Formats: sequence, structure tokens, C-alpha cells
Amino acid sequence: MARNKPLAKKLRMAKKLKSNSSVPTWVIVKTGGKVRRTPKQRNWRQTKLKP
Repeated sequence: MARNKPLAKKLRMAKKLKSNSSVPTWVIVKTGGKVRRTPKQRNWRQTKLKP
């Protein structure tokens, strides 16, 4: 990827990076293991970001 990115793309990538984090442990404990992953979680090889 290019070193110089447009600001809008950089912000979109940062948002996707933050939303890709796993569910906190306390949430898993609180729900009794029913909630284990985020629906928006993605794999960097499988799901590509829109440019």
C-alpha cells in the first residue's frame, strides 16, 4: 500500500481496525459464554476493505 494515504481512507482504516478488536473477557463471563465474538470482526486475508 502507498505510504501517503488520503485522510478519508486513513480514517476508515482506523475505524475498521478498532472495530476488529475482540469482545472483552468480562462480557463473555457476564453472558455465560453466549457472546464470544463481534459480528463485525473480520480477517485481513478473507475480507477486503473498500477503498
